[in-house]
Order: sequence, then C-alpha cells, then structure tokens
Amino acid sequence: MGKLQALIFDVDGTLADTERDGHRIAFNQAFNEVGIPWNWSIDLYGKLLAIGGGKERIRYYIEQYEPEFLSTENLDNLIIDLHQLKNQYYRKLLDQGLIPLRPGVQRLIQEAKEKEIRLAIATTSALPNVLALLENTAIHPDWFEIIAAGDIVPAKKPAPDIYFYVLEKLRLNSADCLVFEDSHHGFLASKQAKLKTIITVNDYTKHQDFTDAVLVVNHLGEPDLPFTVLAGDISKKSYLDLTLIQSIF
Repeated sequence: MGKLQALIFDVDGTLADTERDGHRIAFNQAFNEVGIPWNWSIDLYGKLLAIGGGKERIRYYIEQYEPEFLSTENLDNLIIDLHQLKNQYYRKLLDQGLIPLRPGVQRLIQEAKEKEIRLAIATTSALPNVLALLENTAIHPDWFEIIAAGDIVPAKKPAPDIYFYVLEKLRLNSADCLVFEDSHHGFLASKQAKLKTIITVNDYTKHQDFTDAVLVVNHLGEPDLPFTVLAGDISKKSYLDLTLIQSIF
C-alpha cells in the first residue's frame, strides 16, 4: 500500500465542463471562419469525444462523416490550421469567464496545496488551453509541479503514456498517487498505469463504464452543494476533501 503523495488531474470535463460549451463551440467557430459547412451538434460531439485529442478528432470526423475531404490537398496542414484556429476561439471563451471550474475543484486543490500534497496535470488538451483555463480561475498554474499536456507523448489517452510520463517526472510510484478523470477513455489510461482513480462524471460520460474506480460521483461537492455517489463505498460525507480521500485511498 502506498501513502498519498500526489493528486493528478485531467482537465477537460474534470476541472471544468469545457467540452460541450467550450471546445465544441470553438470547433464550430473555426469551421465557419474557413468556410467549411460543418456543425458539430451536442449529440455528435458526445460521440466524437471517444477520440482523444483535437487534431485526432477532426481527422476521425472526416473519415467517418465527410470522407470526400480525405482527398483534400494538404489535408494534414488543414487539420493543424483548424485546430489552431479552434484553440484561439476557445481561449477567447475562457478569457470571457464563460467556463467556470466544476464544484469542489478549487477547494480541493487549495487544500492539497496547503497540506503539501503534490499536484500534477495529465491531459490531451493543448498546453496553452490548460494555462488559459487556470489563469482565468483562482487556481495558479505554478501550483502544479507537472503539467503534461497536448502532444507531450505520442500516444494519447486511452493509452497510459501520459500517466507514465507524469509518474516519471514526479519520481513517484503509481501507488502513491490518485487521479481524477471524467471519461471512460481517461479512466482506461489511468487504470493501465495502475493508478487509483476517482471519476467525476458529466452529461457526456455519466453512462460510461467505470468498473474498478475508487469512487464515481457527479462532482466533488461543496459543503452547501452535496455530491451524488454513483459508485463506491464512503461515509455519509457530502463532499470530497483530503480526509475523505485518505480514508478510501
């Protein structure tokens, strides 16, 4: 058994509900700007989230829904340009304060910092997007010892590579860390790295399979906003703090 030394957080859907009302909208704005007649609906985007990484998601969409675009000259460059444009629109949404942190996130991270539990991020989201989210909230990027983001490893979630990378940089064993994820493919990544994982579901992921997760809740909760436990055996406490985490770790 390890002793809890670090908390590792996914970003999109975990720290904030960034997907439906953030990245999806920004993708559509990018498509519109370059004159491509695509519009990713809420339901369609839920299906596309099975693919980790924005560039990979665009390519998958083309292969599955717009195969005629596969013959586009310089397709790789088009995908890169669309993704960069999407990120610009996404950061504008963040700058406008339209994407708040999920319940309990700020409170738990501040508590961990105060009690000298190490903090890290492991995400497929691009690094500038991660920094923009943190900088537009009450969480400071420098609170995180490691921010592993974007293309820092070649194989994205559900491959476990990014978690192995974070563990190597932290110089910790998997038994010493706890992960926070929101999706099945994120959980597969942490599970393959033998990391204990708490899941905070959202509308896109609430029906996914999280067998073997330490705990599955709808959010981390606040003293005046109790969470709902979807799977896991815990006390009657209504929100997640370090005392509760250490009791189930």
